[in-house]
Amino acid sequence: MSNTPEITDSHCHLDFPDFEGQLDQIVASAAEAGVTRMVTICTRLRNEPTVRAIAEAHAPVFYAAGTHPMSAADEPMATVDELIALSRHPKFVGIGETGLDYHYTADSAELQKQSLRIHIEAAQRTGLPLIIHARAADDDMARILAEEHRNAPYSCVMHCFSSTAELARAALDLGFYLSMSGIAAFPKSQELRDIFASAPVDRILVETDAPYLAPPPYRGKRNEPAYTAHTARKGAEVFGMDYADFAAQTQTNFDRLFTKAATYKAAA
Repeated sequence: MSNTPEITDSHCHLDFPDFEGQLDQIVASAAEAGVTRMVTICTRLRNEPTVRAIAEAHAPVFYAAGTHPMSAADEPMATVDELIALSRHPKFVGIGETGLDYHYTADSAELQKQSLRIHIEAAQRTGLPLIIHARAADDDMARILAEEHRNAPYSCVMHCFSSTAELARAALDLGFYLSMSGIAAFPKSQELRDIFASAPVDRILVETDAPYLAPPPYRGKRNEPAYTAHTARKGAEVFGMDYADFAAQTQTNFDRLFTKAATYKAAA
C-alpha cells in the first residue's frame, strides 16, 4: 500500500443509501487503492448534518454542501448567509454542488440560475471553490460563470465534466478546473478524452461521483471512492504520463484548489 500513488476522490456522495452501514469498509477499500482523501457532497442542505457527521467520523473525508440544480424547485432557496455559516466547519471545503441542468429539469431554469448565483456569491465571500454540475445548459452556464467572475473572482471545478469543448475552454479561460469521472474511461468517450487531453494537466482533478458512473471494469455496478484509481489510470493514458506522475499532479491540483482540505489539521 505504501508504494501505491496517492490520489483524491474530489466528488462522491457517501450519504446516499447505497453506502449505508458500509462506510468503514468503503474508506478502508479506498485507502488500499491509494485514495487517501474524499470530498463527500451534500446536494440538499437539509441533509447537511448527516453529511457533516460522515466527515467528522472518518479522517480522510471532507465535505461540501449546496443545492443540486435538479432539486432547485423542490428545496428551499439557499441563502448566502446560510452557506457562509456552514463553511465555518473545519472540514467544509467547497460550495456546492450547484449549477444548471436542463436535461431533465429545464422547467426550473430560472430557479436554477437564481440558486447558482447565490452559491457563486458564497464562494466569492468565503474563498472556497465552487463545485459545478452542468448538463445541457452550456451557453447559460458559460455566461453566468463569466459574468460573476467579472464581478468578483472565485475558484471553481466543473465536476464530472462531460460537456462541450466550448464550455471546457470557457471554464479554463476563467482559471477553473475540470474533473474527470468514470465517464472519461467509457469506451465510447473518445471525444471527451480529447477535450481533456487539450486542457492543461495542472487543471485536472479526478472523482467518482459515487455511487454513480463506475468506470470499467465496474461499469453498471455501484461506484465507490476506491474506483477513482481506474479513472486516474485512464487519465494518465490521456495525458501520456506515468500513473505515479499523473496521480501526483492531480494531488497538487487538488491542494491548490481545495486549500482548506490541503491545510486541514485534525484537532489533537
